[in-house]
Amino acid sequence: MIIYNIFPLLAGRFSCWEKHFKRASEMGFNWVFVNPIQRPGYSGSLYSISDYFAFNPLLTDEISKQSPADQVRNMIAEARKYGLSVMIDLVINHCAFDSDITKKHPEWFSWAGGEVVHPFCYGDDGKKVVWGDLAKYNYEGTNDPEGLYAFIKKIIDFLIALGFKGFRCDAAYQLPGKFWRRLIRETKKNSPGVLFFAETLGCTADQTRMTARAGFDYVFNSSKWWDLKGHWLMAQYDLTRDVSDSISFPDSHDTARLMEDLNGNIAGVKQRYLLAALYSAGVMMIMGYEFGFRRRTHVVHSRPEDWEKTDVDLTGFITKVNYIKKTYTVFQEDSPTEILQNSNPNILILWKASTRTDDEALIIINKDIHNRQRFYAESLNEFVLAGAPLHDVSPEYPLEFIPEPFYYELNPGQGLVYVTKRDGAKTRA
Repeated sequence: MIIYNIFPLLAGRFSCWEKHFKRASEMGFNWVFVNPIQRPGYSGSLYSISDYFAFNPLLTDEISKQSPADQVRNMIAEARKYGLSVMIDLVINHCAFDSDITKKHPEWFSWAGGEVVHPFCYGDDGKKVVWGDLAKYNYEGTNDPEGLYAFIKKIIDFLIALGFKGFRCDAAYQLPGKFWRRLIRETKKNSPGVLFFAETLGCTADQTRMTARAGFDYVFNSSKWWDLKGHWLMAQYDLTRDVSDSISFPDSHDTARLMEDLNGNIAGVKQRYLLAALYSAGVMMIMGYEFGFRRRTHVVHSRPEDWEKTDVDLTGFITKVNYIKKTYTVFQEDSPTEILQNSNPNILILWKASTRTDDEALIIINKDIHNRQRFYAESLNEFVLAGAPLHDVSPEYPLEFIPEPFYYELNPGQGLVYVTKRDGAKTRA
């Protein structure tokens, strides 16, 4: 799963998306994820859906001879032409509060004091944030669970008929596991190739594990927020990897652009993509990352005019990283992974071993994105179980010969990638 996120409001009308498909395909992506494209309510937010069976007028071409639905089908066909499968956001934990659904089926929603309940969350500062443009479905308390289920299944079937092959399930942990199990099971019965991805932003590891057990093919992990030091990420990884593979991302539509966070530090942007791509079974990158975009995407206000003109072009680097991921099985699964110790605290060493093949890998990363750091080892083979030679497949400056003892001065943020084959000769203590 090497996923390119096309943000609809930034990409513009469906008829303009082919250039993005072409670029994504050339970089080695094999999936495209699109945020909601259905008709929004009064707020205009992509995530405030008013009509699940109509489309956002900002994305369709009114003068086209094709119907809006056919324009979507044509867009997906264009993606397939470039070898890309398309997945879409499935937003069924809430809808627009001004949707006709709340009037036709008030029994499907949560109510308080005669008003429909708005979803909320608590920000990093502890303050409660209420989304006043949304109405919260009441999966646990509705007196018409079959009617609500049939409605959601109708949405799924509609999107599959358009050509979508996967669903990123927004705030999946907020819906009952039994609901997901039934929906996923019955969907896959008729459409066995369709995949389900659980968005679990803000979840604990236990919540993520419970959500994954509902039958999801993939969950999204929290590697974006890792400081490359703490062990919490490894603990989460180990807790969930036996249930479901995961997907990493260096930034997303929900977060500030990484290039902005890092004040334009290209070494850091490259470092985080390498880590995200090789750490987990899947990786997702939002459009513009390859050009160092700094302006955060907005679910209401983003427009094609916000496409940034930069002097940054990371397409070559990203292509090489994606090639590594596609070539070696160890980077296509949530494989056993350990942080190994070394003499330089500014160097991160990750050991990975495939459970599906005999692939083994060593990733050495300079945590410091501002300064060069030295790494020394008597032999790189002391870090792996394999007896076979290591091969340097690094995206930058690969060595034809790996010396012993091994000495290397890594550029800021640079990552070295080595692969080998296990022979079962050693065991890790």
